[in-house]
Amino acid sequence: MLNKKKNILFTLFLLSVPWCVQAGTALHNPLEGSASDFPTLIGGVIRGMLGVVGAVALIMIVIGGITWMTSSGNADRVRRGKDTLVWAVIGLTAIFLSYAVVNFIFDAVVRGGSGS
Repeated sequence: MLNKKKNILFTLFLLSVPWCVQAGTALHNPLEGSASDFPTLIGGVIRGMLGVVGAVALIMIVIGGITWMTSSGNADRVRRGKDTLVWAVIGLTAIFLSYAVVNFIFDAVVRGGSGS
């Protein structure tokens, strides 16, 4: 029991070390360099949402793979795992394409197509 308590305290100590190290650093201003106009703000929000949806698609790929690998020969679970993988890859492809379209439209409309 004492050994378990020591392990827990040691783990908590190791987890608290990064906070102690960063205690002397200056605070970063989160608003510095933020969007100054509405279209730039909307573009950032859309890109952020696409990033979150992309992360969800990657999680679904992992879930589909785990379902398939733990199916133990059960045909229904194998089919569900394959379907999850296929639809997650289709979704990820759609996300990549929509990200490219959003960047293209954002560059054309907001920046006037100057490319800079």
